[in-house]
Amino acid sequence: MSFPLFITLFVFILIFILRMPIALGMLASAACYLLVKGADLSLVVNQVMNTYYTNYVIIAVPLFIFTANVMNSGKVTDMIFKFAGGLTGRMRGALGQVNVLASLIFSGMTGSAIADAAGLGKIEIQAMKDDGYDPEFSCAITAASATIGPIFPPSIPLVIYAMLSSTSVGALFMGGMVPAILLALFLMIYVAIVAKKRNYPRGEKIVWTTFLAFTIKALPALLTPVILLVGIYTGVMTPTEAGAIAGLYAIIISVFAYKAMGIKDLYEVIKTTIKDVGATSIMIGAATIISYIVAREQLATNIGNWILGITSSKWTFMLLVNIVILILGMFMDTSTIQLVFVPIMIPVANALGIDMIHFGLVVTFNMMVGLSTPPFGMLLFITSGISGTPLKGVMKEIFWPLIVMLIVLVLITYIPEITLFLPRAAGLI
Repeated sequence: MSFPLFITLFVFILIFILRMPIALGMLASAACYLLVKGADLSLVVNQVMNTYYTNYVIIAVPLFIFTANVMNSGKVTDMIFKFAGGLTGRMRGALGQVNVLASLIFSGMTGSAIADAAGLGKIEIQAMKDDGYDPEFSCAITAASATIGPIFPPSIPLVIYAMLSSTSVGALFMGGMVPAILLALFLMIYVAIVAKKRNYPRGEKIVWTTFLAFTIKALPALLTPVILLVGIYTGVMTPTEAGAIAGLYAIIISVFAYKAMGIKDLYEVIKTTIKDVGATSIMIGAATIISYIVAREQLATNIGNWILGITSSKWTFMLLVNIVILILGMFMDTSTIQLVFVPIMIPVANALGIDMIHFGLVVTFNMMVGLSTPPFGMLLFITSGISGTPLKGVMKEIFWPLIVMLIVLVLITYIPEITLFLPRAAGLI
């Protein structure tokens, strides 16, 4: 390891230990490398700006963030929750099932786990607590179900992965459908088992006329994923254009269909979006500089040769990648993992003949597991914070939902057709 690279890693680890913002750590460590190396900073700045200027896919990220914020600002989340409640009927543990179903529906609109947990999760947890569910269980299943968001299309992490790997966004979106539905089904089975064991209450009986009324009210929101997916896969719009259409449609239904958004509300949504996009942009910009350093030091090539020296089996490689991401996910933000670690692994995966769609969905799914994994799983902190539930209890309750997610991770890792069936059938790969 060269001296400049050693300094880079030392500064990054130091800032991580001090619990400073990760983006700051990436920028500071990169700056140290460039100073020690005597590199021309203007060349690096040009490279960072070219990333934003020439990669149109990345524009979809702020657009989907805006859509998520609009959806949470209006009554859209209420409509989705009531509609999902009508689907579950009188089954035991119905609100737990509603939690998972609502997350699956909501994920087709925003592609953000944090938006799901913070917006829809607040309604879900309160309703479950009022109905006699343990607060810790309510928070845990909310955190687990929120991870469906970035797997089912549209998905912000998948858009970023497409940028990193030059992979089709449409193929990634379609490949995420089956894993997301599979995770939802497994979580619903888990909820059914727990509900029976703990004697959680049954749902209210809803007559078909009431359910029809819920459906009609929820219909504008439910059309969102239909408009997005039909538009993308018929070629009418690109994923980036779909993000813009989604944002505009979210405003229209919030203002006219649900009458839940005024000028002040829209202003707050725009402010929140600017903050979120700013944080994401800094991360991507910092990661671009790190990528420059990785390429200059031939780090990816060296790591790839080292891994290929250990094993030539793509299945062993996938196992190693999963283990590393799971460990990193316990301590690091998913954005850092995706923007720093994943680009190093992409060339190795290519060399081993691993399909980039399959690899992208496996690592994305794995990173979502990290969002719910102690000690630093962000979704655990969010659900604990919005509900006032002690974090210790939520961390204890999340154990079995994590096992469920790991089972699905193993399935999609070693049965590639789960992720590749739909894109292949649609002729996207």
